[in-house]
Amino acid sequence: MKVTFVDVDRDTLYLLPPSIQEWLPEQHLARFVVEIVEQINLQSLKASYCGRGSQPYNPEMLVALLFSGYAN
Repeated sequence: MKVTFVDVDRDTLYLLPPSIQEWLPEQHLARFVVEIVEQINLQSLKASYCGRGSQPYNPEMLVALLFSGYAN
């Protein structure tokens, strides 16, 4: 049985840009949503995590994703 390997492309500098900030224009809605979520006190939400199961996602990221989804 012949094995097929994935080709290696060493000439590509980056698969993705070094910073996600380079993808978004300055006035993008996602930047506004992140700024708003950073101002919200999420301590009670963070305190409710009890540490069971796999590593949880950051509540700030999840709330920003929720707000962005509703806005779009």
